[in-house]
Amino acid sequence: MNTLLLEPHNGVLHITLNRPDCRNAMSLEMVNELSSVLAQLDSQTRAVVISGAGGHFCAGADVKDLVTAGNQLQALNRAFGTLLQEVQALPQVVIVVLQGAVLGGGFGLACVSDIAIADHQAQFGLPETSLGLLPAQIAPFVVKRIGLTQARRLALTAARFDGLEAEQLGVVHFTERDPQALAQRLDDVLGQVLKCAPGANGRTKALLLASVNEPLEAVLDRGAQWFAEAVRSEEGIEGTQAFVQKRKPRWCK
Repeated sequence: MNTLLLEPHNGVLHITLNRPDCRNAMSLEMVNELSSVLAQLDSQTRAVVISGAGGHFCAGADVKDLVTAGNQLQALNRAFGTLLQEVQALPQVVIVVLQGAVLGGGFGLACVSDIAIADHQAQFGLPETSLGLLPAQIAPFVVKRIGLTQARRLALTAARFDGLEAEQLGVVHFTERDPQALAQRLDDVLGQVLKCAPGANGRTKALLLASVNEPLEAVLDRGAQWFAEAVRSEEGIEGTQAFVQKRKPRWCK
């Protein structure tokens, strides 16, 4: 990997965006490498943690790619949207740790995470319109994260805001004031995630995402089917037996 650092540990894959010289701007190479890594995840990986090297998460698209893309600009832009779809659909729990610049594509990546933890001084924003561009692939995910009204305000002003406002808007779930507190919060969240059965988490996430767009009747029918399957599954049997026997289930780290 030229643009990512990978560190698997205890069922968690830590992915560091590693282009610190340009605040981890999202190049096409990074998009492709990240997509490749996610496609190779297996059931042993229960959570994915994405952070950035050098004190920044991601400053958005790499402008150099835009200049050299020529007639491939549309495909280049759409590739990032596909990546966001892939991240959002992962059965694993996706956690982002946000510091420094969380702009454009970095903001979009934060919006498809399951759990977002931010430094209170991190800088968020959608700067595209101030460059004469559009947040074309990011916009739908931002709307789903914070609602249409706030998304319109942020996209049409290119306003910058910090981690505290990001928490108020619902972009992030936790803000911390120093690196040690960020690390501790991540440990706490991972501890909670690893108490949950991975298969149950994956299907629960799929149901939650489906509830946004699909008819209620279809979601409830599928939920009933999956619930019955879960009760009879290896996880369901282990979980209920562990509860009765007053012990931790096997998946609990």
